[in-house]
Amino acid sequence: MGKAARDQSARDRIKAQREAERKQEQRKRMTTIATVVVVALAAVGAGWWYSIQSGQSEETTTALAPITVQSDGSVVMAKAGVDKPVLDVYEDFQCPICRELDKTSGPTVKNLAAEGKVKVVYHPITIFGEGVVRDNSVRAGAAARCVPDGRQWMAYHDKLFEEQPPETVEGFKTGELVEWGKEAGVTAPGFEQCVTSQQHAKAHADYSNAQIESAQIQGTPTLKLNGTALGNEAFNPSQLRQAILDAAK
Repeated sequence: MGKAARDQSARDRIKAQREAERKQEQRKRMTTIATVVVVALAAVGAGWWYSIQSGQSEETTTALAPITVQSDGSVVMAKAGVDKPVLDVYEDFQCPICRELDKTSGPTVKNLAAEGKVKVVYHPITIFGEGVVRDNSVRAGAAARCVPDGRQWMAYHDKLFEEQPPETVEGFKTGELVEWGKEAGVTAPGFEQCVTSQQHAKAHADYSNAQIESAQIQGTPTLKLNGTALGNEAFNPSQLRQAILDAAK
């Protein structure tokens, strides 16, 4: 082999070696990038999963705290001797966001009351000023006042939100309200007559107006913890639980 041939062979080997080294370095970079991407995605995924988990609704305990229907139409749920913190829940049976709040955070509120961590006061009110939505709301609120038993009231309360009609149509008709009461286990004597006659419609409307003014309610749902309105944490079960536990310290 001549010198020129040997030199060309050497150059080819060097070129091949450099090419191999270049490809090896490229593979290392790709491996590093892939690792970073996987770690980043895992972190994002973990954050997303935590967010979903923290926003999950709790399972409602079967052992509800004692529930007492007050003469003014408000309803107290608390274990004996539990006076604070106080969670006031202002809600309208025709309000779609109230329905979502009850579905999302309602179980947490019930569970904390059952654990003796909070005194809950429900204030069923009518926030709507006029039209079919106001009429729907008043009929439902008046019907709820026809249930004097606390546990039956809560069952009926949940049923009313479950059956909430659209805001654009007439709903919560008295016949439906009576039927849903039976399905919820309401056994109060005179319940049907009380609902169909709308016996408590004026009392409900008067209570609503008084609460809206005295508690300065701008809309529903409104949750007040020891008199201070809660924000977005009201819709996040884990954050709501923590806020109530912190207030109990």
